[in-house]
Amino acid sequence: MTGIRLQAPAPGWSIDADVVVVGSGVAGLTAALRCTAAGLRTVVVTKALLDDGSTRWAQGGIAAALGEGDTPEQHLDDTLVAGAGLCDEQAVRALVTEGPDAVRRLIATGADFDRTDGGEIALTREGGHHRRRIAHAGGDATGAEISRALVEAIRDRGVHTIEHALVLDLLKDAEGRTAGVTLHVMGEGQHDGVGAVRAPAVILATGGMGQVFSATTNPAVSTGDGVALALRAGAEISDLEFVQFHPTVLFLGAGSEGQQPLVSEAVRGEGAHLVDADGVRFMLGQHELAELAPRDIVAKAITRRMQEQGAEHMYLDGRHFGAEMWEQRFPTILAACRAHGIDPVTEPIPVAPAAHYASGGVRTDLRGRATVPGLYACGEVACTGVHGANRLASNSLLEGLVFAERIADDITAHGPHREGLPVAEDGSTVLTLLGPEVRRDIQRTMTEGAGVLRSAGSLSDAADALEALRLDAEGERKAAEPGVDSWETTNLLCVARVLVAAAQEREETRGCHWREDRPDRDDAHWRRHLVVRLTSDRRLVVRRTATADFPPVTPDASMEPQS
Repeated sequence: MTGIRLQAPAPGWSIDADVVVVGSGVAGLTAALRCTAAGLRTVVVTKALLDDGSTRWAQGGIAAALGEGDTPEQHLDDTLVAGAGLCDEQAVRALVTEGPDAVRRLIATGADFDRTDGGEIALTREGGHHRRRIAHAGGDATGAEISRALVEAIRDRGVHTIEHALVLDLLKDAEGRTAGVTLHVMGEGQHDGVGAVRAPAVILATGGMGQVFSATTNPAVSTGDGVALALRAGAEISDLEFVQFHPTVLFLGAGSEGQQPLVSEAVRGEGAHLVDADGVRFMLGQHELAELAPRDIVAKAITRRMQEQGAEHMYLDGRHFGAEMWEQRFPTILAACRAHGIDPVTEPIPVAPAAHYASGGVRTDLRGRATVPGLYACGEVACTGVHGANRLASNSLLEGLVFAERIADDITAHGPHREGLPVAEDGSTVLTLLGPEVRRDIQRTMTEGAGVLRSAGSLSDAADALEALRLDAEGERKAAEPGVDSWETTNLLCVARVLVAAAQEREETRGCHWREDRPDRDDAHWRRHLVVRLTSDRRLVVRRTATADFPPVTPDASMEPQS
């Protein structure tokens, strides 16, 4: 086996399975439940506790054509518009047509959504949607309720889980097919230290990479581990330049770092207004949906207004809701604001954009198959072609549901074909690790050079700074010892390099990729996807592919890194 892997001790223990699922959000747990129901020996590996992923932080809800008069076709149209010409229509059609029944199955699993007085699922609107089609739970605690229901189902069905485990690298057999993963259990659970789960099918559902920026809505576990693993294993990564910055994140002061409180798009969906310090609604006239325009448009408008006025933030004004609506519809947001000294009932909420969602990731086909045989990806870690250049609000939970089911059905249909899973002798290049002290350097570099506003100059500076960090790590004096912090930091550098390389290549503004030096959308040259692979000598190779060629149809051959 050739490839690249993290520096780590050899596995000291192993367990066998038919399927290993890495991640415990809506995508991972849905796939695990469906594989288990089909009789497959399934192991779930998660970085912290089962309910500590990004899903439980989702406030707004899950989008599906469930309301009277709404149709999958209308949902498809809104998704394609938000995706700015780069959505794969087949993938979107699968999402919107299979989505309503997938939500109903989620409800049957135990998720309790908010209801109207008549007993119907209560629906709201969010940015980019022309209809009320966002189902929610607990007012603004949809993700927490979905996570609760799925975790309970996993435990009820006795699915084998390994918590506090950081996945390291993909195992392969002599033919280059998936043979499992190596992982490090962080002093908790049944196993300790580095081990392996051997399985012919690996499902990556590791979530996002928001921690590559200084300020993000993502939890601390979102360090791009799945994308980095896939890249080292020889898989293709696509569309990573399209990182969505959520327009309305609670502003905690200049220089705030780490996970920031989200102010859900649903607040605007219920009628809150974006205003500047003078109370002017600056979104009026900028888009037909005003505050409910797609997220990239709102984030850009807020950033422009901040630049024009020399301000650090704008305001979201929902004072006209009254105390009762805030307490019943948005209790989580109300509590978060009050915890930081802001009362939305009586004052506008200071907001600014922050890194939120990666529209790109591990390139897959319509069955969730990556370009390494036996490797699958779903949820935010995957690039299915659904989101294009900009994710439509509340499509993420739905994508996790729909494509997790598709993956489980594909694995079940083909079945685990191999017994014993002989792992090839490891001839991989060992990747030198970065020390945890470098993490802030990566985050600052990405925020300054590849954040909401990008240019050739800022991206070139970012690329140089990231390369300098990599070269420094290769010097014996600065090489870090294996450990969770150094593995995470090395993963962050990996995804940062891919993001910057793709952003440099895409010389236009489209969706949530905003180039100040290339302010126009250029369909003639850039209605293309950028696909990135890592060579065996650790170079990034970027190529363009037409939307008609995305996603790949049958990745049946091993995709070893190029030499």
